[in-house]
Amino acid sequence: MILSLQGCMAVGKTTVARYLEQHCQQVQVCFEDNAAVLAEIKRRGLNKNCYADYLEIQRLFLRNELRRGQKAKKYPHAVMDFGAEEIEFYTLNYPKSRGLEWEIEAIRQALAPELAAVQACMPEHILFLDASESVLRARKAGDTTRSREFFAYYLNRLLPLKREWFREKKNVTFLSTDGLTARQVGEKAKQWCEQYI
Repeated sequence: MILSLQGCMAVGKTTVARYLEQHCQQVQVCFEDNAAVLAEIKRRGLNKNCYADYLEIQRLFLRNELRRGQKAKKYPHAVMDFGAEEIEFYTLNYPKSRGLEWEIEAIRQALAPELAAVQACMPEHILFLDASESVLRARKAGDTTRSREFFAYYLNRLLPLKREWFREKKNVTFLSTDGLTARQVGEKAKQWCEQYI
């Protein structure tokens, strides 16, 4: 069974994933790892605001997620720090967030084999960690280990689309993390996982 942690940048997904790794041994935690894809995009000089390049970039991300998902499926229970649902969401919503007039159906068609392949890696259940804008900004400011240059854009343009996208799914549990310590969120995530194990 694949479970997934979702939410905005700086909401605490990685912190929760680390908590689960230490306190919920029944699950294998699979951390997001896009380093090879990002290196390849840089090497090839691909620009995500150019339609042809965007398709190639998303093809790389989708194939990477397929490899990740296939590894996760080898475990009885896996928790993804962002899973296949994230790359599907981003692939189909990033152009809209930028105001680009690209046909979503054309993107679906161009990436049909890859989008179809990652369906096999979709999580059975998703925990969407949510927080208010002020809390997200404070957490971002408090984390000096990451630059998160994309944060403001993600918060203002992608997060509203993401909340709407995931509210329509029946396998998503929303958890507001406002006012909770990292340990409290970790414990709630552990309880959420345990109901499916």
